[in-house]
Amino acid sequence: MEEGTSKSPSHLEGTVIAGTPPCEAPAGDPDPFQWDTREGCEVRQILDRVADKWSLLVIALLDRRKLRFTQLKREIDGVSQRMLTVTLRQLERDGLVERTVHAVVPPRVEYELTPLGGTLHTTIRSLVTWTEEHQGEIAAARAGYDARASQENH
Repeated sequence: MEEGTSKSPSHLEGTVIAGTPPCEAPAGDPDPFQWDTREGCEVRQILDRVADKWSLLVIALLDRRKLRFTQLKREIDGVSQRMLTVTLRQLERDGLVERTVHAVVPPRVEYELTPLGGTLHTTIRSLVTWTEEHQGEIAAARAGYDARASQENH
């Protein structure tokens, strides 16, 4: 943890009330969107998992089709065998990907999205569409920022 950061921000002390479901904002909570700091709330953990670059790519590739591990590895540029294995196991554990082992020699393993994973793919598609629609604006903002930063450093 970086110096100066706290695991338990003082401005949120007392926001978790005994008997309140972990991710539900207690009555009178001034900021009901502090899901990432609430004790027992797994929203942050789930977001970290499903929004990492490897998970996003795996979910996108498995849209309406089954793929073998080697096919996924071949299509995901830069992913290591270990990282792909970890990603697939986590997605399977979360109920987003189903792993099927076929009893042949050598064993054939296929991965596909579960119905829950399919609903996440729909959300990811919306994010990609937004990115495509706004990439020009983002590129312009980056160029402006870089120009200002360059001026400040001279």
